[in-house]
Amino acid sequence: MKDMPCLPTRLRRLRHLPVIRELVQETFIQPTDLILPLFIKAGIKNNEPISSMPGHFQFALQGLTKEIKEIKSLGLNAIMIFGVPEKKDALGSDSFSDHGIMQQAIKIIKDTEPELLVISDICLCQYTSHGHCGFINDKTGRPDIDNDKTLALLQKQVISHAKAGTDMLAPSGMIDGMIAAIRNALDEEGFEHLPTLSYSVKYASSMYGPFREATEGAPKFGDRKTHQIDPANGDIAFREAALDLEEGADMLMVKPAHTYLDVIYRLKQAYPGVPLGAYHPSGEFAMIKAAAEKGWLDEKKAALEVLTSIKRAGADFILTYFAKQFCKWYQD
Repeated sequence: MKDMPCLPTRLRRLRHLPVIRELVQETFIQPTDLILPLFIKAGIKNNEPISSMPGHFQFALQGLTKEIKEIKSLGLNAIMIFGVPEKKDALGSDSFSDHGIMQQAIKIIKDTEPELLVISDICLCQYTSHGHCGFINDKTGRPDIDNDKTLALLQKQVISHAKAGTDMLAPSGMIDGMIAAIRNALDEEGFEHLPTLSYSVKYASSMYGPFREATEGAPKFGDRKTHQIDPANGDIAFREAALDLEEGADMLMVKPAHTYLDVIYRLKQAYPGVPLGAYHPSGEFAMIKAAAEKGWLDEKKAALEVLTSIKRAGADFILTYFAKQFCKWYQD
């Protein structure tokens, strides 16, 4: 009887033909694994390109129907929408107005493609005149977010989105107690069926620059380190996730994704039964785009490798600005 072939020899044989490689491939991505972020801006008549995010736009309400039909035709089943209001104030009033940009957009999207899952971003930063994620209390001598007043504003925001017809709420501000406050408000208003996707693990990252251009929501002063996680800390992610689950979160999310694969992996190991999303943010997207424009790497190969690594780490679904491109690659 011949000796068993050594492991390297067997592995080489498994890589010999593409069909064989596909048979033993461990991680797969398909369009239904991806969610496309979408920006809608009030007060414009034509879609405006986002300079730091090639291929992406701030969409006018008039241009939204065409985009939504294209998204659905590509095989995508879900989008997350972000609104850019025409006017801002200290409370972020447009975020909970019945005639706000998000409320108008939700109705247009659901009228156009009722089966497309619409996830509403729930935060105040792009609606406030100061650019922070909540109500600012400046009586302390320094600008601090008033947590309780912010929760009251978020409750008004989710109810207005629910009434407009959104399918899911995604609170992104990392405000203490936001899931419990949102869940209570939704349940009291008869929206018990609407789930929440919590940005339970959101780091105070440098990877959000292009996104802030897209939403016009950069803070006018200070930063968000008091309520987002220090990039040096990993264990706190589990405490944040545990709190959100106790408060009633239906799904969890890690942002950024590519630079926090270890956190994604550890969270999935800790909570295997909880749907886990990962946000491949604007900065990580822009780096690949910029390097590809310089000819320093192959854009398609790099994007697919990064998305695969996020899925391999444990993400059940990925929010990514490569979603439409991926669908075209997938169809090819």
